[in-house]
Amino acid sequence: MKKEIIINATANEIRIAITEDERLAELYVESPEKERMVGDIYLGKVARVMPGIKAAFINIGMKQDAFLHFSDIVSTINEYSALIGDEDADVDTDDTDEDEDGNETETSDKPIESYSYQTRINNSNQPQIPQVKKGQEIIVQVTKEPVGKKGVRVTSEVSLAGRFLVLLPFNNKVGVSKRINNFREKRRLRRIVRSILPSGFGAIIRTVAMEQAEELLRSDLEDLISRWREIEQTIKTEEAPTLIYKDMATTSSVIRDLFSEEIERVVVDSKKIYKEIQLYVKWVAPHMLDKIEFYKQRDPIFDAYGIEKEIATSLSRKVWLKSGGYIIIEQTEAMVVVDVNSGRYAAKKEQELNSLRTNLEASREVCRQLRLRDIGGIIVVDFIDLDDEKNRKKIYDELKKEFKRDRAKVTVLPLTEFGLAQITRQRIRQSIMHSFSEPCPVCGGGGLILSKSSVVNHIQRWVRRFKADTHERRLKLRVHPSLAVYLREGTISRLTKLMLKYKILIKLEEDTKLGVDEFTVFSVKQKKDVTENYHGE
Repeated sequence: MKKEIIINATANEIRIAITEDERLAELYVESPEKERMVGDIYLGKVARVMPGIKAAFINIGMKQDAFLHFSDIVSTINEYSALIGDEDADVDTDDTDEDEDGNETETSDKPIESYSYQTRINNSNQPQIPQVKKGQEIIVQVTKEPVGKKGVRVTSEVSLAGRFLVLLPFNNKVGVSKRINNFREKRRLRRIVRSILPSGFGAIIRTVAMEQAEELLRSDLEDLISRWREIEQTIKTEEAPTLIYKDMATTSSVIRDLFSEEIERVVVDSKKIYKEIQLYVKWVAPHMLDKIEFYKQRDPIFDAYGIEKEIATSLSRKVWLKSGGYIIIEQTEAMVVVDVNSGRYAAKKEQELNSLRTNLEASREVCRQLRLRDIGGIIVVDFIDLDDEKNRKKIYDELKKEFKRDRAKVTVLPLTEFGLAQITRQRIRQSIMHSFSEPCPVCGGGGLILSKSSVVNHIQRWVRRFKADTHERRLKLRVHPSLAVYLREGTISRLTKLMLKYKILIKLEEDTKLGVDEFTVFSVKQKKDVTENYHGE
């Protein structure tokens, strides 16, 4: 399979596309309003302890308190309490290992299953209530970003991720990702890591560490230890609630976590990001430097690779299949519902076969769309009815096979007799739909429209296409009044920055007839509306 990473950067947004066989598989978006939070470490203060829901709420300085389930509070709270000067906490010790994606790992003593959530269950099959008190200071790390009205989810099992290793402070276990299948390689890596780990620390060996030299592992570990020492010093001088460690930005984390031998190339259209990636790769994998390319063409990079059209599809509730069928994706507060439709009439004697073919194609597309849209939580897929149990089993097997490509944790149950597939997918951040949109002020949140920053990015890409194709220097841009205010904001307004970047004069006009997320462009030279000529989406 051909895998590539394509990076597009504008003044206020970075988009990272992961493609598989030249089709968009995953998309990450980062902007000033939506910075990555997973991996950030906070010195927080317990705001409330709620035994009824087996959780505590932690004040980390955000509008909403962070959610900390009792199962995510472990014995290491004793060591953390010592760091912040509170040694009264007394919790039974407990060690767990997870790989970089939260999957099970193995330790030298026994499989990770023995160190899973079950070890936190007492004889009455109820999670043990940790001794956390209101007002107590605690170190927590973000594991899930806020979704809807829910705040961030955190854990006290703090870890620091590097290129080859994940450092586990106050944990003496050495885990290995189960994606490393070679037993001898596992044993070699464990032996190396144990020999270089300081006392009192544990580590998880990541998949990309396979076949790597000891010097690279040692260098990665030394960097992680240095970062943790800085965190220790910060903890002693800061007061809760405060951020004590900011994890890598989205671009850096994607390169750290995903840039492996199976990636054929990384293409980026920003010189700054290109140089940053080169410096990092030169340190961790110099032999892969030739895979990094700087995009120099005039056409927008996402247009050139056909990604812009696929993003537009990802925002649509209706997705067509090659067979002529289609799927409808409806996202609600509680779950996501996917409906599979044949889209055409099939003769009765061929109905079962046609339905099976449509369902198999839909299975592949559903898995792809869930990854692309980054949809998490509960998903129910309503497939076309099948009479044969063997055919329903084929759909289930196809789903399981396709989800093996997904880095998120996914659980799939066999199809019910009604043709329903029940799926749960790990939710870490908001879906792509929410990254590009905001509640509509007109409908009161019942629907979604593109956010102002996303519309401005659309306008910027439009202007870039226009300039690449013409030498005109004057335009009239009509937008909704609320978007006009947004474009004029700032000491140097967003509109001014746009004009300076593309050396073009733009006269801004307000039009209440336009939607909040719409715009039209008039060419002064051609004396006509040229909006549709350069949409590219």
